[in-house]
Amino acid sequence: MIEPLADPTAEVAPPADGDDEDDQEDPATPRGTRSRATGPDPVCAAAVDVARAAAVEEAGDEGAVGEHLGVEAEGDRLVLHRFASLARAYRGWVWTVVTTRAPRVRKVTVDDVVLTPGDDALLAPAWVPWSQRLRPGDVGVGDLLPTAVDDPRLALRQADVEEFVDTDAFLELGLGRPRVLSAVGREEASARWYAGESGPDAHVAKVAPATCLTCGFHVRLAGALGRLFGVCANELAPDDARVTSIDHGCGAHSEALVAPSAHPESVPFDEDPSDLTPTDVELVGATAGGTAPEPAHAGHPAVGRPEPYGHA
Repeated sequence: MIEPLADPTAEVAPPADGDDEDDQEDPATPRGTRSRATGPDPVCAAAVDVARAAAVEEAGDEGAVGEHLGVEAEGDRLVLHRFASLARAYRGWVWTVVTTRAPRVRKVTVDDVVLTPGDDALLAPAWVPWSQRLRPGDVGVGDLLPTAVDDPRLALRQADVEEFVDTDAFLELGLGRPRVLSAVGREEASARWYAGESGPDAHVAKVAPATCLTCGFHVRLAGALGRLFGVCANELAPDDARVTSIDHGCGAHSEALVAPSAHPESVPFDEDPSDLTPTDVELVGATAGGTAPEPAHAGHPAVGRPEPYGHA
C-alpha cells in the first residue's frame, strides 16, 4: 500500500528495500520522516508458541522447558525468546530461542536454540591446568608424572649446578659433636634403608620407568652413604624429602615423560639492523686466466658488489 505524501502533487516514491508495513509507527507519516521502533519486532515477539516448540525439540523433553520469561530485541526483525529450564542438571539455566523473519513476510522462523546460564545458574569452576592441580601424594604406584622440558627445578648443563663433592675424599670431622656415625652404624642404616620402602624392592620401584640414579631430582648424599643413597627433591613424588637408593624409582622421574614447556614465552624478533657492523662484500669468481669475470648484473650494485649498511 502506497502511503500519502505531504505534497499530493509530488511523485510517489517506491518502497525502499527492507521497509515493512508492520514496522511503521504511523501509516499516515511520510516515509522520509518516519523512524523505526526500537522495541522487539511485534510479529516475532508474538511467536511464543513457535519458539517454545523449538526449545522443546532441542531439549528432547517437553517437561524440560518452563515458563516464558520474556523477549528481547537483538536486531531488526530479530527477537530472543527466553524460557526457564526445568532440567534437573540445568537449574537456573535459560532456553534462548532466536526468531526472525524476512522483510514483508509474516512467517516467523527459528534461527537458533541455545541453553545459556542465568544469574543463579550452577557453573563449572574455572579450568586449572593439570600441572597446577597436582599435590604431593597424588603420584601413586604405576603413575607417570610428566616434567616440563624447561622445568626450573632441573638444570640442563653440568655447569648450571654446584660443583660435585668428591665423596672419596670426604671425611666427617664431627665438629661440634662428641661422636659421629661409626662404620657399623652406617652399614646397619644402609641395610635397613636398602631393604625397606626406599630400596629397589619397593612396589613403586618395580613398576618405575627408570631409577633414581638418572633422575634430576635425586640429590646424592655426601660421604660413603652417597655411593648408594640420595634424597628425593621432587615435592610431587611419593618419596619427597626421603632417602632413597640409587636403584629405587617412581613415576615422578624427571625424564619419564618430558612435556612441552609449561610456561611458553614468545621469542623476541628484532628487525632493526642498526647494531650490525658494516662490511664490504665482493663476489669473486676464479677463471683460467686468474681474472675475475664481470658479474651477470654488473650494473646492479645489489648483485655485482653489495654495498655496506649506511651507504647509498
